[in-house]
Amino acid sequence: MIRKALMIAAAAAAAAAGMAVAAAPALAQSAGHHDHGAAHHAHAAFASDRLHVMVEGEGQDVILIPGLSSSPEIWQGTVDRLGGGYRFHRVHVNGFAGAPAGANAEGPVSAPVAEEIARYIAEHGLQSPAVIGHSMGGTIAMMLAARHPDAVGRLMVVDMVPFMGAMFGPPGTTAESVAPTADQVYAAQSGTPREAYLAQAEQTIIGMIQTESERAAPLRHSRDSDQQVSAAAFRELIVTDLRPELPAITAPTEVLYVKFNDPRMTPEITDMIYQMSFQTLPGAELIRVDDAAHFIMLDQPDLFAERVRAFLD
Repeated sequence: MIRKALMIAAAAAAAAAGMAVAAAPALAQSAGHHDHGAAHHAHAAFASDRLHVMVEGEGQDVILIPGLSSSPEIWQGTVDRLGGGYRFHRVHVNGFAGAPAGANAEGPVSAPVAEEIARYIAEHGLQSPAVIGHSMGGTIAMMLAARHPDAVGRLMVVDMVPFMGAMFGPPGTTAESVAPTADQVYAAQSGTPREAYLAQAEQTIIGMIQTESERAAPLRHSRDSDQQVSAAAFRELIVTDLRPELPAITAPTEVLYVKFNDPRMTPEITDMIYQMSFQTLPGAELIRVDDAAHFIMLDQPDLFAERVRAFLD
């Protein structure tokens, strides 16, 4: 049964939008920083060529990390619903949603961004902050918690597994064996003309957000992102296997996820894949959210905020 589930997962990888983490990446190069919907937030005093941080509120420290080609704006509904008692630190990764590429213009993105967040926590004296990451942000959050366990008080991963590359190959796929596939994906994403990217992005995001009225902002974020940064970041996700590092995580961990967006991927198969993916972190609480796609916070905003509040409490 497990082998069959993995075979189905491999066959469905290209269509599984819930795991593709924005397979249609940023579709336009941006020279400026537009920061839609967030102009009223204060920027933290933190010099970095890989990210900047918007801070608001007072209370328990909560770091929010968006996904590939996403903006901190995706957390606005959650922040509004949680209300007072929290100090939110919303990370904006350079190269995404209007922020200039900076140092993310070359090489990996997730790993160095995780190191910069660790530096931010140390320089600002944050004491055991909660860290919540969506999609690629979940990968960054896992890297942070595994490589700097004393810096993270609680960890929430939203719709991301520790080795996305497993979805791009047969059972037994490793980071090394999936590298040629990752190179092909990178070449396609970085070299496809912009208009083709725009068309692909629209279809991909439609599959990632069930609520039609919530699609416009993520589409805008994707258009305002740097194509090369997103392509490189996506390749990095495919070849990054964090499963061996999960035992280093000491923070209480919760994983929220949805059924893979493919008719062959039943809820039961999805559950099995997540259980296997996180088996090296046996204390993690895995919770499937129904009636939602990849952007859980947009499709189920009230339920998501309730889960986050319970997680923080």
